[in-house]
Amino acid sequence: MGNIVYNFKLNIDWKLINLISKIDRFDANWTAIERREGQSLRELKSIATVRSVGASNRIEGNKMSDEEVDVLLQKIDITKLSDRDSQEVVGYFEVLDFISESYENIKLTENHLKSLHNSLMKYSAKDAWHKGNYKLHSNAVEASFPDGTRQIIFQTTEAGFTTEEAIRTLLNWYNSEKEVHSLIKISSFVYDFLSVHPFQDGNGRLSRLISTLLLLKTGYKWIQYVSFEHEIENRKNEYYQVLRSCQAQRPNEDITVWIQFFLSCLSNIQMQLLNKLNKSGLETQLSPKEKSIFTIIQNRPNIQSGEIAEKLAIPSPTVKRILSELLNKGMIEKQGNGRNVSYTIR
Repeated sequence: MGNIVYNFKLNIDWKLINLISKIDRFDANWTAIERREGQSLRELKSIATVRSVGASNRIEGNKMSDEEVDVLLQKIDITKLSDRDSQEVVGYFEVLDFISESYENIKLTENHLKSLHNSLMKYSAKDAWHKGNYKLHSNAVEASFPDGTRQIIFQTTEAGFTTEEAIRTLLNWYNSEKEVHSLIKISSFVYDFLSVHPFQDGNGRLSRLISTLLLLKTGYKWIQYVSFEHEIENRKNEYYQVLRSCQAQRPNEDITVWIQFFLSCLSNIQMQLLNKLNKSGLETQLSPKEKSIFTIIQNRPNIQSGEIAEKLAIPSPTVKRILSELLNKGMIEKQGNGRNVSYTIR
């Protein structure tokens, strides 16, 4: 069934309808889950914040691991943010935290978009000249790869009046549209924001922050407790491929595959959240040593078995045995190979 949403074509088929239904069924039960899982949710929010900050910045080429992000955020000293990676991480964290605390009061306006961008770039000395303002020069969507290379994905909207008008039109549509389902509206907004690329830099990071903001404002409160950004990072190649396939048709493109991708990410992280909450029930059955090892992995993602043994003063063979048991229970997951193996919460 073909439809027009904003300036886009969209094929609303059973796959899309099922995705929306699945997400909304979970959301309908969320209030009851939230009441039941108070303490677990506080712990999950802390973990999700670290993963979100790390992942969103790594998508754009940042080199900091989740463990390094966690250490930095535990004791932020703005006088020592000398490298760009740290500056970007702290800027992202502060905006994400602000959105979490104040989303009800943040309106979707040009001024608020510019203010969020200004805060995102707050500590980045190289971005001082353009933070909080629309781009002055043409820019392009680029993919960053582990080997340091970059590839142009899409040529964006021209700087100047064309960009200003595109963003105003998009904002007016989003704020006035009352019939389109919220999830379709949000994913369409994010797609066009990325396509316009209104700021000189930071558009990818800001798009993911806007995603969280709009989901919270629309009532999808569970988004705070699981990392949307981490899901995007895990599917980075698909993310760029889907964007490129849609944007190649611009203008008046068909964005069905983008909407399906965006909603599948939300559906996946809902399942991850449900699994995490189910595992929190298993925690009550853990022995003291199992609990201490599980807790340190929660607080120090990507920690290695030797570090666990040293920090907890537990013999290495015991640590390895317990790690194996936690893996079998599906409570943790293993990263890397050989001597580089580390552990994180699933």
